[in-house]
Amino acid sequence: MQYSMTQTMRWYGYKDAVSLLDIKQAGCTGVVSALHHYLPGEIWPHEEIIKYKNYIELHKLTWQVVESLPVHDHIKLGYGDRDVLIANYIQSLQNLAQAGIKVITYNFMPLLDWLRTDVHYKNEDGGEILYFKKDDYSVFDLFILERHDAKNDYIAAELVRLGQYYSEMPEDYKTKIINNFLLPLPGADEYFTIEFLREKIEKYREVDADKMRENLIYFLNAICPVADEFGLQMAVHPDDPPFSVFGLPRIVSTASDCDFLLSNANYKSNGLCFCTGSFGAREDNSLVEMVKKFSSSIHFLHLRNTKRKDNGDFYEANHLEGDADMYGIIKNIVAIMQKEKRSIPMRPDHGPKILDDVHKTCYPGYSAIGRLKGLAELRGVEYAVRSSIEIVKPQ
Repeated sequence: MQYSMTQTMRWYGYKDAVSLLDIKQAGCTGVVSALHHYLPGEIWPHEEIIKYKNYIELHKLTWQVVESLPVHDHIKLGYGDRDVLIANYIQSLQNLAQAGIKVITYNFMPLLDWLRTDVHYKNEDGGEILYFKKDDYSVFDLFILERHDAKNDYIAAELVRLGQYYSEMPEDYKTKIINNFLLPLPGADEYFTIEFLREKIEKYREVDADKMRENLIYFLNAICPVADEFGLQMAVHPDDPPFSVFGLPRIVSTASDCDFLLSNANYKSNGLCFCTGSFGAREDNSLVEMVKKFSSSIHFLHLRNTKRKDNGDFYEANHLEGDADMYGIIKNIVAIMQKEKRSIPMRPDHGPKILDDVHKTCYPGYSAIGRLKGLAELRGVEYAVRSSIEIVKPQ
């Protein structure tokens, strides 16, 4: 028997511009989704999970991967009420398990789940992609957010250059940068505010990376025994981008970070959402070697590609055209699935906004046609890899 990746797309619920029928027509067998109307720390009721799952299944699709069951900031910060919040989290896990959900994605990123400076960057072909421009991030950090001690992160010559860049920046461009940084999280409607960011960043000054790691292991030691009991797979999403922003500690960015969280919470359920786009934004992350090393701990796959630039910028490339060796990644994923006799759920993460979707409103990175294109390319690579295995199989 040949095992293949379970093909899914992320769906943001009833208001998503991309419908369940769109996702089914793309060739997916399931969706990755969440109850976005519940705030971090609130319990997801069993009846609401079942209602949502039944609606998805009416469209002949499955829902076996949650993305995400958010972790409350007080758990990440190690505040006194974290045990109560963890108990709520565990109750949600039990309710999801009883509804037949298998994989629970979460992250331990402080404050911001992901960050780009331009979510509508015009590509050469007229499509829109997600872009991180280091200089735009820096001027926002220094002169708009005015983060405490931000200037300590830059040398004197850089401060002069960035100050000049900001002073010459058109007002409408400044507004665009601000709007991109304050973009609400996926599934939410309300934008952040500058004041909110300042307040939250100040709170996170109370913890450094070591303390955050300690708080992550505390969280995992509390939830993973329950996840093991119920046969769940906890898949932590890496930092996006995988380096410190706004002075915030980032603790799931590298292979050594993954080693730490897996070895210090040694549970069957403890594993990774292996996001090739997030890990791939760092040159020192060898994605193929990481796939080989963490094979048994990969519970969920985000397959996308990023292209790094020498000046610290990076952008979302087409799925087969960035810095990530997507063929090598998929080849090793196929080998892992055959060896371990399991299928791994995958979604084509992000995608360019192209063709008719350019005229439609959707959450950045989650238009229909760009993801369909990416899914088709990834399916083709997997098909070719699996076919080559069949050809060389001894008679």
